[in-house]
Order: sequence, then C-alpha cells, then structure tokens
Amino acid sequence: QGTPAIKDGMSNSHNRDIPSQKKPAWLSMKLVNSPKYNDVKNLVKENSLSTVCEEAKCPNINECWSHGTATLMIMGSVCTRACKFCAVDTGNPKGWLDADEPQKAAKTVSIMNLKYVVITSVDRDDLSDGGAEHFAQTVRSIKKINPETAVEVLTPDFQGETSAVDLLVTAGIDVFAQNLETVERLTHVVRDPKAGYRQTLDLLLYAKNTYPKLLTKTSLMLGFGETEDEIIECMQVIRDHSVDILTLGQYLRPTKNHPPVERYIPPEEFNMYRDQGLAMGFLEVVAGPFVRSSYRAERVFEKNNVGL
Repeated sequence: QGTPAIKDGMSNSHNRDIPSQKKPAWLSMKLVNSPKYNDVKNLVKENSLSTVCEEAKCPNINECWSHGTATLMIMGSVCTRACKFCAVDTGNPKGWLDADEPQKAAKTVSIMNLKYVVITSVDRDDLSDGGAEHFAQTVRSIKKINPETAVEVLTPDFQGETSAVDLLVTAGIDVFAQNLETVERLTHVVRDPKAGYRQTLDLLLYAKNTYPKLLTKTSLMLGFGETEDEIIECMQVIRDHSVDILTLGQYLRPTKNHPPVERYIPPEEFNMYRDQGLAMGFLEVVAGPFVRSSYRAERVFEKNNVGL
C-alpha cells in the first residue's frame, strides 16, 4: 500500500502489463512533451534526481511535472511486505536508512521548483516506528527550505500506530494518504497478510478526527474481480471514515507472475463512480483508467475539481 507508482500495481506496469484479455483502446495514451515538462526533465537529469514518476514510467508524468507536482520515494526500494499486485522487491533492509535523505529530498523539491510534492515509501516493518520519524524528518527538511510547498505523505500503515500520524502532522504535512487498494473481500487476495482493511480505515479516521483541518486521502485499484456493488459499498465505507479524497484507477499486471487483470473498466464506468463519490460527499473523486494515487494532487488540494 505504499507508493502511488511502484507499489500500487498501476503506474509501473503501464508498459509491461501481460493481460488475461486484450487491452482495450482506451488504455492507449499519446504523450506530448510540453516545454515546462522538458525543462523539469533536464533539471532532474542534470542534478541526478530520483523520482517515482520516472522510475515507474508513470503515464501522467508530463501533466504532473508541467504543473509543479512530483512524487519522491524514500527509505529505499526493498519492502518488508509482499503484496501480490506489487513488483517491488521484498526483503529485510535490516534497519538501513540514508541519514542524508531528508536533505536530499528538500533539495530535489527546491531544484524542481515543486509547488506540491508527494512523499511515499515502501513498508519498513524492520524499523520500530515503521519509518515514521524518517518521514517526519523529510517533511521538516522540505518545509524548512520550501515553506510554500504543499506536502502530501502516502504512507505505509505503520501497523496501525496512531503515534505515527501525530508525528507527521507535527512535522507539517498538508495531506495524509494511505491506500486501501481494494474492496474488503479481495484484501487477503491482493495485499500482504500484515496489511488490514480495517486497520487502514481506522488510521485514516483517526487522522481526520484528531486533526480536522488535515486532508485525508486513499486509493482503490479496480480490475481484480470486484463487483460494481462492492466498489460502491467500499466507497461509502471510505466516506463513512471521513476520508476527503478518493482516487480510482485501473490495475495493470506488472508481470506474468502477478494476478491477472480480471476486467478492464471502461472510462464511462469510472465517470459513474466519480459522480457517485461526489454525491456521497467526497471533496474530490479522481477516477479513470490512467489515474494514479497522486494524479494532479495539487488541484484537489486547491479544491479545484479535477475532472478528466
């Protein structure tokens, strides 16, 4: 449930999906490089910066970078969990952390001139706090030299420890995000056994109830075999847990060793879910085949309905 690109089974699989059925026409995207995107790309290359956007080959990179938004992944690339949809390496980092990473992240935000940054990570159950303090240090470093930049954290579940949320809010985050990933029935099929449907919901509810001004956010992947009724029921449960922002995107299979795509959801169905979600009271529902957890996140933060 970590990153919006590598770990959610969506963005990184855009070019590597091995589907159980022929990929439909609506999953073809023509990328057009804008001058702003090219400028940012050159800065990233010249300064050897690392972003999830590039590493995961996200199909929305042009649009997001052109509007001053990017996603950075911290705490390494080895995850202590093994969600079945995910292509990230699983293992035990044995407590390793880059002590300079918070400052590096702040420098990246400054060089890229980001007005909105998403900080995400793999799960780090090998750390006593799940990496919460490292997250907080990164946020503080970013805010210190980029005080006008809005910071969203897309975090692991910290094994349900609410103290992690307290630490991140104190550090100065603007949005707290944690991905539910799928409907309740498929949670044990899709996610690692250590992850929990209720655990994620409870942490999101704690964040909102304890810090009412904080925006909360979660994401669902569609295409695992969930029904329309299950999706709408899940959306209502999420809203009942006071989540402000919901994103819905198409699951794409990273490799032949990952669960197959059971169904490709057409754009009009995504539009229907967005309408349903707005009627439920979400601040925003961003839904579409190419939508990823952090797609045009800055527009949602500005309360500017995205609309695809």
